[in-house]
Parts: sequence; C-alpha cells; structure tokens
Amino acid sequence: MTLQIVETEIDGVSVLDFTGRITLGEESNHISIKIKEMLAKGKSQIVLNLGAVSRIDSAGLGALVWGNTSAQNRGATLKLANLTKSFHELLTITKLVTIFDTYGSVDDAVNSFPNKVGAAE
Repeated sequence: MTLQIVETEIDGVSVLDFTGRITLGEESNHISIKIKEMLAKGKSQIVLNLGAVSRIDSAGLGALVWGNTSAQNRGATLKLANLTKSFHELLTITKLVTIFDTYGSVDDAVNSFPNKVGAAE
C-alpha cells in the first residue's frame, strides 16, 4: 500500500495520520514535502500518527529525522504517536528513540504540548 497522509487539527495541534509504508522513493519524499508544507504554513506543533504504518525502511527513518531537524530549526516541535512495537524497536536499535518525543496515543502527544495553539483558556 502506498503512503497516505491525512491532515487534521486537535486543539491547535496539527496531526498527520499516516497509512501504508514509508520506504525509499515516493513515500519518503511525500513525508518530506508534507512536513515542509506544514512548516511553511507556520505550523509549530506537529504530531505524526504512525499507528497504521505497515513498514518503514532506512529512507523512511531518514525522512522522519529530516522532518524533526527541520522542525527544530524553525522553532517547531514534531512528536511521534502510536508507534507499532516493531517500529519502536527499530528506533531503539538505531538509537533514534533519543531524538524523538514518542507517545502511546495521539491524545497523549497533543496534550504534551504545554501551550496548545488555539486551545480554550
């Protein structure tokens, strides 16, 4: 299955729901382009929901690292949610788990932002 990305917003936090695989080629490029678009729009609080990702390879990991670095360079924060067991293990083995904020659910990731943009006071 090719990668599908659906953008939603919860309490001012941008959520990208990923479905499919994140592999070398069109899929990993799609992630980079989408994150670049979000940052260009001024989005500063982004959650990537990866619960429906069936496969990720080194190019996919590279795209996520690039997205995280790009977000930080623009003063934005990117968080990962709903990691599958195998994806979490991959992040642990590669020691990339140390550079990402990871959460068990989208709600947990959204609620971890101290000042949600547009949230009710």
